Amino acid sequence: MAIFMVVVGFVLMLCTSCTALLRWNEVRYRKKGLPPGTMGWPIIGETTEFLKQGPNFMKNQRARYGNFFKTHFLGCPAIISMDPEMNRYILMNEAKGLVPGYPQSMSDILGKCNIAAVHGTSHKHMRGALLALISPTMIRDQLLPKIDAFMRTHLSDWDNKIINIQDKTKEMALLSSLKQIATKESGLISQSFMPEFFKLVSGTLALPIDLPGTKYRQGLQARKNILRMLRKLLEDRRASEETQLDMLGCLMNKDENKYKLTDDEIIDQIITILYSGYETVSTTSMMAVKYLHDHPKVLEELRKEHLAIREKRRPEDPIEWNDLKSMRFTRAVIFETSRLATIVNGVLRKTTKEMELNGFVIPEGWRIYVYTREINYDPYIYPDPLAFNPWRWLDKSLENQNYLFIFGGGTRQCPGKELGIAEISTFLHYFVTRYRWEEVGGDKLMKFPRVEAPNGLHIRVSAAN
Repeated sequence: MAIFMVVVGFVLMLCTSCTALLRWNEVRYRKKGLPPGTMGWPIIGETTEFLKQGPNFMKNQRARYGNFFKTHFLGCPAIISMDPEMNRYILMNEAKGLVPGYPQSMSDILGKCNIAAVHGTSHKHMRGALLALISPTMIRDQLLPKIDAFMRTHLSDWDNKIINIQDKTKEMALLSSLKQIATKESGLISQSFMPEFFKLVSGTLALPIDLPGTKYRQGLQARKNILRMLRKLLEDRRASEETQLDMLGCLMNKDENKYKLTDDEIIDQIITILYSGYETVSTTSMMAVKYLHDHPKVLEELRKEHLAIREKRRPEDPIEWNDLKSMRFTRAVIFETSRLATIVNGVLRKTTKEMELNGFVIPEGWRIYVYTREINYDPYIYPDPLAFNPWRWLDKSLENQNYLFIFGGGTRQCPGKELGIAEISTFLHYFVTRYRWEEVGGDKLMKFPRVEAPNGLHIRVSAAN
């Protein structure tokens, strides 16, 4: 009986302590003018609920508090905005005190010169340097030939194999970008670079707890290892005095490049290019394979478009700029995949001063999570929104509507959008013209916080002919 009473007493004390901690955290962030909402536990806030429940957490909070509510996640107090009009206003008004507000883990691991972290004149400078690397002319003349050559090799030996398409598209996205950045050296550094990069990516969405074994610590260490590799690459390039026509060559050529970046800026620019393109290209490619498998009529239409291109070419001829521009249905498939899978759930901003938004007063330094996921399923914009229907995007006006946020919005719209579309289009071209495939087993898909298959997505591949 005495032991039972001790246990009961301990449980009651624990419950009282937990209640007091929750209450203290709520009182700590109680300020006149803030929107309603809950703040969860000290330090971790509601991060666990946010990451585990994802869209359901958002819907439940919206049902309780409306489209504009407060929370605490990923190490910082934040406002969640689920209102389409307010989201558009926030994305379009960076100059009014709404700057990028990515979590500490992401800022620490991607670097202080990362284009997503800088704003004002620094952002214009870094964005200008990036756009010079991925302009339509650069894609046509330099990048597309590299992408084509890479995709031909990457997809050359899939016949009669069971492959994990998730792993293959991850490798594809990273290695293709490496080849565009450092064409000559990419093959030499790729095997040591790849595992470090994957750890870096994993650390950007972790709580900023710098303890052994945490994803954050692993991400920081991976950044150090990547910095060492990239600095060595810069040193070797300078020692060789050889001019190379790739992204790194353009960044280092201070005579012809008006955006004269320091070595630290060049390295963070490279990490930005790798990071921003990696997840969107790899995940969209994987999910396109999944949706095409599940929708034979879409696959038939897509294959017809690509076979028509191949009929005009010899087997060894590469994809050219005009071929890419003619892939109207392929572009539609990419947009519909991005919409339905919701590769990007939203973007973060931060207030640089106390400001009023939506009738509430938001303190300086708070994050605002512009949650755009639900707009992808709005039946007024996308009739029958849960259907995979690429034909809807053949109406070009849909690409120009005000609430298209699948590539970001405002001055922060993804600068690499067209390059990413070129990579995915080239991948799909060689995949659907060379192969047929069927899924092996019922591999589980997760849609939040990242779209991924925890155990892989396995397909059995065979030759198309």
